[in-house]
Amino acid sequence: MRSDTVSGETRVTILVDNEAGAGLAAEHGFALWVEAGGRRILFDTGQGGVLLANAQILGIDLAQADHLVLSHGHYDHSGGLAPLLRQGHRTTLHCHPDVVSPRCSIRNRTVKSLQMPGEALAALHRFPEGQLHWIQQPTLLDAFAGLTGPIARETIFEDGGGPFFLDQAGHRPDPFDDDLALWVRARDGLIVCLGCAHAGLINTLHQVRRLNNGMHIQAVIGGFHLLEASPERLEQTIAALRRLGPELIIPCHCTGEAAVEGLRRAFGKACRPGMAGMTCRFETVGP
Repeated sequence: MRSDTVSGETRVTILVDNEAGAGLAAEHGFALWVEAGGRRILFDTGQGGVLLANAQILGIDLAQADHLVLSHGHYDHSGGLAPLLRQGHRTTLHCHPDVVSPRCSIRNRTVKSLQMPGEALAALHRFPEGQLHWIQQPTLLDAFAGLTGPIARETIFEDGGGPFFLDQAGHRPDPFDDDLALWVRARDGLIVCLGCAHAGLINTLHQVRRLNNGMHIQAVIGGFHLLEASPERLEQTIAALRRLGPELIIPCHCTGEAAVEGLRRAFGKACRPGMAGMTCRFETVGP
């Protein structure tokens, strides 16, 4: 994206998701390809098993990415980092320092590691220092796109979305300080791209609006992490979304079937469940 006013089209393509269109592969993970104003942004990388193949089928050259953003450090968003970087790159990588933290989930006394895989960690440590930006505050990528930085927790009904911890004993709940979202200004409002929204979907959308002088949210795309949400949380989330009034809601990845169905009942055709291969087009800011 250039720093001057541009016109044309912003395109957001889902590269990796739990569901996939014909001819593409699915995996438990998430990645988006965003094209706007002559620049390209790769947002997350999935687990790494399908990113490169799906991109090739869709005619997307990942080596052309100007920016690579990691929404947080879980394996299903960062695992594709190593195979991606082996392809060669000139991209700038943006992520919070805590993406490298050990982390896990604990369910029925069973501990599952969720941290960035070792190969991805090694690739991150080898990344050229001049191309690596540690994001600890709201950051502009250019005049029309930016990153939230760490997201303020304001709602009383949102949490991290599950039994997530920084230690295997379950003594240190994961605060997800590394959770961040990408926003792009389009002609009719903001396009918000989420990885898992561990900071809370509504918290995230409120922060994006604050960073853009209260600008209307046109579309929200990504994982909402409502898989384990109570009926009360889902009801309050839907009520808050109604007040925000996005024209397009695309739940993906970790949103959960019950939540997706609730969103479809509430928003009708405005809610379109995502899958790998889906592309959304928006008019960019005009002259």
